[in-house]
Amino acid sequence: MLGDVNLGAEQYLSVTTYRKDGTPVATPVWVVQDGDAVAIWTTAGSGKVKRIRNNPDVRVAGCDVRGKVSTEPVRGRAEILDAAETARVRGLLRRKYGVMGRLVLLGSRLRRGDAGTVAVRITAV
Repeated sequence: MLGDVNLGAEQYLSVTTYRKDGTPVATPVWVVQDGDAVAIWTTAGSGKVKRIRNNPDVRVAGCDVRGKVSTEPVRGRAEILDAAETARVRGLLRRKYGVMGRLVLLGSRLRRGDAGTVAVRITAV
């Protein structure tokens, strides 16, 4: 749950991060429930990670693979997780997304290694 919405049950989450000038940038990503928060997984050098480091305030909503929002947006705060927590989130993704999750995670690991990706925990504010 994130606020009153079970966003961890969604297939995709639209994560809106903010550039330094305040311009919003929305990106659809896989999502898993992580206790009272949700977690996403992305490449360590992605734009969204850079924007989160600069400003951890985000807006999230359930969406489809193309980013079309299907739930009301929720304000959140993002935290980039360490290597051990990222490995734990990868396990949650493997369980939720099955064969497709395993293939995507394996492909990423072969291309970038484990250090090439990070997990991000998002909590409601």
